[in-house]
Amino acid sequence: MCGITAGIAQRNIAPILLEGLKRLEYRGYDSAGLAVLNDQQQLTRLRVCGKVQALCQAVAAQPLPGKIGIAHTRWATHGSPSENNAHPHMVGQRLAIVHNGIIENYQALKAELMAKGCEFESETDSEVIVHFLHKAVEQGQSLRQAVQAAVLKFKGSYALVVVDQQCPDTLIAARAGSPLVIGQGIGEHFVASDIMALLPVTQNFTILQEGDIAEIHCENFAIYDQQGQWVTRLLQPINLSIERIEKGAYRHFMQKEIWEQPAAIAAAIAGRVKGESIQDAIFGHGATATFAQSQQLQLVACGTSYHAAMVGKSWIESIVGMPCEVLIASEMRYQRSVTRANTLLVALSQSGETADTLAALKSVQDHANYCGTLGICNVAESALVREVKHVLLTQAGPEIGVASTKAFTTQLVALFLLMLALAQRHGLAKLKVAHYLQQLRTLPEIITAVLKLDRQIERWAHRFADKNHALFLGRGIHYPIAKEGALKLKEISYIHAEAYPAGELKHGPLALIDQNMPVIFLVPNDELLDKIKSNIEEVRARSGELFIVAAAEIDLTGLNSSNAVIQLPKIDPILAPLIFSIPLQLLAYHVAVLKGTDVDQPRNLAKSVTVE
Repeated sequence: MCGITAGIAQRNIAPILLEGLKRLEYRGYDSAGLAVLNDQQQLTRLRVCGKVQALCQAVAAQPLPGKIGIAHTRWATHGSPSENNAHPHMVGQRLAIVHNGIIENYQALKAELMAKGCEFESETDSEVIVHFLHKAVEQGQSLRQAVQAAVLKFKGSYALVVVDQQCPDTLIAARAGSPLVIGQGIGEHFVASDIMALLPVTQNFTILQEGDIAEIHCENFAIYDQQGQWVTRLLQPINLSIERIEKGAYRHFMQKEIWEQPAAIAAAIAGRVKGESIQDAIFGHGATATFAQSQQLQLVACGTSYHAAMVGKSWIESIVGMPCEVLIASEMRYQRSVTRANTLLVALSQSGETADTLAALKSVQDHANYCGTLGICNVAESALVREVKHVLLTQAGPEIGVASTKAFTTQLVALFLLMLALAQRHGLAKLKVAHYLQQLRTLPEIITAVLKLDRQIERWAHRFADKNHALFLGRGIHYPIAKEGALKLKEISYIHAEAYPAGELKHGPLALIDQNMPVIFLVPNDELLDKIKSNIEEVRARSGELFIVAAAEIDLTGLNSSNAVIQLPKIDPILAPLIFSIPLQLLAYHVAVLKGTDVDQPRNLAKSVTVE
């Protein structure tokens, strides 16, 4: 949530900061702003309500040249989207800050500052930061000392960058709970909330750790820990091409990422299967000992990752026979639950920066009943990867669209690999393991075949575009896929969509069925086939508009010809959730395009939820 770019160089910094904001716009797009210190030592600022393009147009009309500056794209938390609430925040013409995160005790701090004569221009929590810093530097503290003292007052999370008109050769950056990286150039340095913002200018990064404060100059930078002690942090080259974070020939990032799934899944499998078995080593050092000790799993996640975890639970309990609990991260921290001894906590997050998931993880770090922690994540440089004992990276590559697609399916692959590693330990027959691995290897080819159904699904979309509601139904392991399909549709098309286990149809949802209610059934070839066929007939009898996604080998000829049916390639039912999710992604995408919504940046949402 929210995006930060900043830099200090021997050249005009404004175009670099704006280009970086464009690459971060998936993190926030309610408003945007830029502050630059020009050659006359004047701190100038432009802010707009709306997207980064509006800021670019404002800068084109009123250039802000300078060699040091900060920029921000906002996802509103405190205060509505407006120019006054947009970052950077300033006091007078001396100090400007950009901030990601939430200062939870800002109201008390604001009252304290107002009592000292400070006047506030915004409704944001962030503005208290610049006032505290301004008070400190006016009293003679250095900029770094001021930041070091101020952050001790804050409760919550922050990624913070500060520029001072009286320190024209210095940027100060600080982080706690929200990500921040330093990009190293030749005679120039940059700061951003995501490495993708800086790839056009550098591929060498230093990731700030919890509590770090950095003092940054053109030629060098120094990092200090929470106690003010100088520390070293690893310089990490990032081998990621610009092409991987651009749309290319696709209309939207979401479309590109849907079609990238065969390659993403192939990457998630590559190098992780040796012969006909899974090696514990793919989960990191000591995983064998942790798995041997584990007697129960807890899967912790939010949103789409939570749906992946629900599928993982079905696999683990049905095949491994190990108890598995799925918890919503934002609820886990505040509820009392009974945790068995020797529980392995598995945290899932696409970005690895999801605030609720990280907080849930930290809340169990010292709990005696947990034998270890394992992260399933797409970002090697993330906080989640640093916090867990073991990790399995999903290898999906950059995912820019807010609505997750390839990150979801690669999480499912990662969970399947985890399940097989545990199943081997619990006596699953070698032939069965070999069969599942062979099915896994065929997934990229099968998903490529599913994507060829795109035109048929696009035709379906025309029957959804004028609807206000939709119902998704699945049974067993496909109920989470129904939930994910409903989430995708509501996220980007703004159609109200809900999912239910199909067996619950008669317990309430059936009252909603009429000719204006599209009903999407997921019909795999499993032991519940006859049950879900009966559910389909219940909807048909009430004139519901049926859309059926079914396994290839199922005979559905008895259905009325006006009903929409898509049949998917054959695959082992245990892996069917992976291919059933693809048509639902395509459906959501095409409906959103027809409705004219912003597919990649849906209203009110951001890609990486770094605040509670």
